[in-house]
Amino acid sequence: MPTAPPSTRAEAAVPPLAEGPHRARLGVISIVACLGGLLFGYDTGVINGSLQPMSAELGLGPLGEGVVTSSLVFAAALGALVGGRLSDAVGRRTMLLALATLFFAGTLVVVVAPGLAAVVAGRVLLGLAVGGASTVVPVYLAELAPFEIRGSFSGRNEVAIVSGQLAAFVVNALLGSALGHVEGIWRAMFAVCALPALALFVGMLRMPESPRWLAERGRREEALAVLRSVRAGERAEAELAHIEARLERSAVEPAGRATLRALLADRWLRRVLLVGVGVGVAQQLTGINAIMYYGATVLEESGFDRSAALVANIAPGVIAVVGGLVALRLMDRVDRRTTLLIGFSLTTACHALIGLASSALEPGDPIRPFVILALVVAFVGAMQTFLNVATWVYLSEIFPLRVRGLGIGVAVFAHWLANGALALAFPSLLAAVGITGAFFLFAGVGALALWFIAARVFETRGRSLEALEGDVASGALFARRGARG
Repeated sequence: MPTAPPSTRAEAAVPPLAEGPHRARLGVISIVACLGGLLFGYDTGVINGSLQPMSAELGLGPLGEGVVTSSLVFAAALGALVGGRLSDAVGRRTMLLALATLFFAGTLVVVVAPGLAAVVAGRVLLGLAVGGASTVVPVYLAELAPFEIRGSFSGRNEVAIVSGQLAAFVVNALLGSALGHVEGIWRAMFAVCALPALALFVGMLRMPESPRWLAERGRREEALAVLRSVRAGERAEAELAHIEARLERSAVEPAGRATLRALLADRWLRRVLLVGVGVGVAQQLTGINAIMYYGATVLEESGFDRSAALVANIAPGVIAVVGGLVALRLMDRVDRRTTLLIGFSLTTACHALIGLASSALEPGDPIRPFVILALVVAFVGAMQTFLNVATWVYLSEIFPLRVRGLGIGVAVFAHWLANGALALAFPSLLAAVGITGAFFLFAGVGALALWFIAARVFETRGRSLEALEGDVASGALFARRGARG
């Protein structure tokens, strides 16, 4: 597999990747950890088809629908912040075990909920788990991955997320079409989530802790044992030496450094945090989750009937998975910054085209729903190919080890707040300005995001996490923004 050339002497001194049983072990770890991403995707996508029968049974209006949908998202913001911080304290593996338990508990509460309050309570539990998974899984994967393939390895989590969303869309369509007349069918749609939650818990019992987290806590032999299980022998020794050298250089910094106050007080860490928050929020304000949460509603608004909208809604889910798989091939070949610029250019163009199509084609025109569906599919494809995988990989890379959980937690907290605001407001926005106004608004936000990426985002591809951390500490990373290392 082609990889970016090493950018520093330390990276050049590390023995190259070799084939062997350790590569298979690394693959198994990614499959198990990515069950967290699958749960993330299913729990965010299941509302797309379950909301209508739930609303009919519980008597929800537009505000109630917004509250049910956004309750998970706002809870995810808190889960991201707390989950990232806790993973720094107790370990990535321990947090994933706790999150699997939380996914199962939240699912159970929603399935047996007698009314709106209990549904919201269950959705809050699921949101805490989703938010925690959104920070812990990318960090866990990034800290286990060899730097040459970190993009494609870490990016598997985003493919798992969209696969979970596709699974939710398919389950919704099957159950909604075959058993839509059965009262409480939405409960069955949610119940499916219990299976991967159990699989994540059982699987993580046999998975290792992050070697970088172990090394930071002085547990050298454990860290080396983990690295030897996922690297060739010489490579494991060299990587551990690289990690320990970076930790020694960090040891001169004040104790208690992994705090939000310390993060904000450091000039360079503050700039990294600004970039992380900006990239995460910009990704959300493309409106991707307006499609993932309310895609069926958007398609009904375009002219499909309810049953056809549920089936048509599978198309964005399919293209999301295809785009994610293509993105994995790109992550180790194309710079992160370039990928983000291409992605925001394409999604902004798609937004403008959806707005133009919905205004030019009158409601009732038989081709209107199919044109809008095609453009929505194009938008989701561009989003998944160039933005979603790149965003999560980028956020997992940019923060130094001592504040990695906290830093990504804060960035993803802002990401989820933007997500929650969109989830809460979108039904009302759609009712007020229709598809035309909503997607022209997304196009305007996309243009601002392009400016931000061009002006602020620095490159990370082809660099070890320790080399990036050294350049953050010295400020060199910002001096050569956009340049190869």
